[in-house]
Amino acid sequence: MGEPSVFSRIMAGEVPAKRIFEDDQCIVIEDRSPQAPTHLLIIPRKPLVNLVEAQKEDAPLLGHLMWVASELSRQLGLEDGFRLVVNNGRSAGQTVFHLHIHLLAQRKMPEAGLAGDPQG
Repeated sequence: MGEPSVFSRIMAGEVPAKRIFEDDQCIVIEDRSPQAPTHLLIIPRKPLVNLVEAQKEDAPLLGHLMWVASELSRQLGLEDGFRLVVNNGRSAGQTVFHLHIHLLAQRKMPEAGLAGDPQG
């Protein structure tokens, strides 16, 4: 395996980040380049490169990441609206090759155009 990702370095305490939540399976940090007033990154401790690299045995971990997103939305009062995004691969905009989920909220995010359809 190559160099540790910035997320692995954050978990090791080598790179500072504002931690919002952590448990034995993941950490949640604030994004350094937020795209919405609330922009959190939910990062598994297991260094999966991306979603396609996940195996069947990773299903409980993937479910836990989704549960963490829902729990944080309740704690932060975001139940009314938030978006979860997973970029898989360079062509999808993935820049850190350690699986992570973006939780974005408190910004109007219309559905139109998400799938390349200008009509929504």
